[in-house]
Amino acid sequence: MTTSPTKSYSRQDWQKGYESQPQESEYWVEDITGAIPAGLEGTLWRNGPGLLDINGTPIRHPFDGDGMISAITFRGGKVHFRNRFVQTEAYRREQAEGKILYRGVFGTQKPGGWLNNIFDLRLKNIANTNVLYWNKKLLALWEAAEPHHLHPKTLETIGLDYLGGILQPGDAFSAHPRIDPTQEPILVNFAIKPGLSSKITIYEIDTQGKLLSCHSHSVAGFCFIHDFVITPNYCIFFQNPVTYNPFPFLLGWRGAGECLQYQAQQPTRILLIPRRAPYEDITVVETPAGFVFHHANAFEREGQVCIDSICYESLPQINPDTPYQDVDFDSLDPGQLWRFTVNLEDKTAESKMLLSRCVEFPVIHPDYVGREYRYVYLGTAHHSTGNAPLQGVIKFDLVTGESWVHSFAPRGFTGEPIFVPKPQATSEDDGWLLCMVYDAEFHRSDVVILDALDLAPIARIHLKQHIPYGLHGSWVGECF
Repeated sequence: MTTSPTKSYSRQDWQKGYESQPQESEYWVEDITGAIPAGLEGTLWRNGPGLLDINGTPIRHPFDGDGMISAITFRGGKVHFRNRFVQTEAYRREQAEGKILYRGVFGTQKPGGWLNNIFDLRLKNIANTNVLYWNKKLLALWEAAEPHHLHPKTLETIGLDYLGGILQPGDAFSAHPRIDPTQEPILVNFAIKPGLSSKITIYEIDTQGKLLSCHSHSVAGFCFIHDFVITPNYCIFFQNPVTYNPFPFLLGWRGAGECLQYQAQQPTRILLIPRRAPYEDITVVETPAGFVFHHANAFEREGQVCIDSICYESLPQINPDTPYQDVDFDSLDPGQLWRFTVNLEDKTAESKMLLSRCVEFPVIHPDYVGREYRYVYLGTAHHSTGNAPLQGVIKFDLVTGESWVHSFAPRGFTGEPIFVPKPQATSEDDGWLLCMVYDAEFHRSDVVILDALDLAPIARIHLKQHIPYGLHGSWVGECF
């Protein structure tokens, strides 16, 4: 493991970004450094865990935290902020009773030890991973359950949403949908039912909410899949080399996520599932082991499919005996950008590292989803080597290998950038990057606007409070 030459951050600063934010607010932002660019009109949605404790009792992992939506609206050079918790049934119950009532997937247990957790297999739909505006509906997504429908103006929770009968009670709907930028955009998403044999279900939905296709496939072995990518002809999944021992979870000793075991000696399997009927002839290709949470993009080229992904040398194991705030970054493998090239004729795959720097949360111009593209934007560590919290943004040119970095170190911490094309854009990288940055100096969060051409800062919008580190978000060119 190569470590950074010097620390670009203090652990105490980074940890403060994981404090709960119980306050729900709504206001016009007055404190802005720089100027909001003309033409930036619309709404940035962000989702992530807003509560890291229940009435003072800490949860074991931030992924178990209740979802909180932030809406940042840009209109006429002004900025409006609103945040609100997704009022899931579990959230309302725990807030009413003032204690933890549900086990979390990533290790949170009900008080009372294993005897109070044994055989309790209820999943708490925490709606904390992504937020999507589709068919005039704002949906809070968590990959193991149904979406929650929110009012796009007030963020009021309307309730569970079954997408007009596309889903049934208990069905999952992934938190990583992809939007195919055809003449009329298509929402492509999936659901996983893992087991000794896992089932992958793929949905394609048009802008009016009509189901265009739905097909399911049985896959040998356990599937721990968080993200996927699409091309015009394929949905592509990476079946990570992970096994699952359910007994510690069943017996109340561990959370389900703590029962995963990475198998470094086993290959990763790349699954290419056709998007056209009859949806048969799935291509399965093996590649040397590595763990993938997120993909940047995929595209087809001359009998090949190229997939660009953030790959880890091994799965970061959840240690039930160590608080997540005490993670030792230097001991963990960084996520790095790799390209996997699948030869469709002989069903082989080659892999190549594109970017060795510690990166995560890749995003691209939305018009290039599933198509050949040139630029990818990612959250990155401050230093070019070693593993560390994300403190900046990097733009990477896949053609020339050139990169640009904007860092918020030493006291700023960030995550996923969002790319917004300019109204009259003339090139793939002609747009803005919107970044939520935690500022440890003032214990608040800023929304930072960078020029996507060279990452030059344009404006910094200072919120009145901090927003705990989030997961994913989206942009829509409408103001609410």
